[in-house]
Amino acid sequence: MTALATDRPGPRPRIRDYGHAPGGLRPGTWNAITDVAGVRVGHTTLRDAAAGLYSGVTAIVPDALYTHGPLRAGLFVGNGHAGLVGAGPLVELGRLGTPLLLTSTQSTCRAADALLTWRPARVDPPPASVDPVVGEIDDTWLSRARPRALTATHVHAALDTASTGAVPQGNVGGGTGACALGYKGGIGTASRRVPTDTGEATVGVLVQANMSGELRLGGQSVRPVSLGLPTAGPVHGRGSCVIVVATDLPCSTRESTRIAGRGVFALARVGAAFAHGSGDCAVAFSTAPPRAMEPLPSALLDTVFAATMDAVEEAVLDALLAAETVHAPAGQRAYALPHAAVRRALG
Repeated sequence: MTALATDRPGPRPRIRDYGHAPGGLRPGTWNAITDVAGVRVGHTTLRDAAAGLYSGVTAIVPDALYTHGPLRAGLFVGNGHAGLVGAGPLVELGRLGTPLLLTSTQSTCRAADALLTWRPARVDPPPASVDPVVGEIDDTWLSRARPRALTATHVHAALDTASTGAVPQGNVGGGTGACALGYKGGIGTASRRVPTDTGEATVGVLVQANMSGELRLGGQSVRPVSLGLPTAGPVHGRGSCVIVVATDLPCSTRESTRIAGRGVFALARVGAAFAHGSGDCAVAFSTAPPRAMEPLPSALLDTVFAATMDAVEEAVLDALLAAETVHAPAGQRAYALPHAAVRRALG
């Protein structure tokens, strides 16, 4: 089995390389959640092709936690089958006190326990209590061997190697065993620059795309069957998409919750089914100091909403483009979205 912080051989085409750039706002330098200053991402990928293990963990680490303490945050649940550890403090207190982890359903408790060990050791004095936040997807359709393969060592590696800059996408970290919209899914990310009266702010998103539905691209459905491919993922619409939204704007808890909602709404643009067995949710947080603040002007909040939706749409498409085909030993086939089909759909 390989356990890698990153295993991308090099940059892969993204959806804007095909001329499709959702919305009118510009992306940040990396077109990633790491364009929000002080936000780092790390992956540990667990893959054993012979045994049929495709899993891992992705860590989103806001450095503002070390300078500001708990951050203003909000949670929006569009579909209730997501098992988000730490939902209570996000809803009741509107705060994020730890990095966020994304992994597989049966590894959530191990990931949370590992974060409980890791976080206090990096704060002086250590906090009296820690509320870990862990999102999950059910990747058992593709990854059937050792469903609880994740260990504290794997989680700590993702946290310790989290970095700024370009973010590996596709079959990495918590997206290694994901299937989305009938194809091999995974991790995707994007960002938008938002003009304000005092300069530019940034909205960045990261998605763990594992949901059912029919891919919508260029105004048409791009279904695997139309390309002569089997549909990847469970037949009965189980799956999830967990979205993380970061911004450097000083957002209140209420504003963060509304921004998170726009992340979930954006999944409809790419064809998500929001099926009964799916768990589609978003966490949004602000890296600005959590002090008393005025509400964001309505026009600015509208732009942030648009930036979030555009970035989530792009992140899901980039997750599909970065993914690689997986032939599992038990016979499951999760085909990557053919790039030729993308070119045809976009004209």
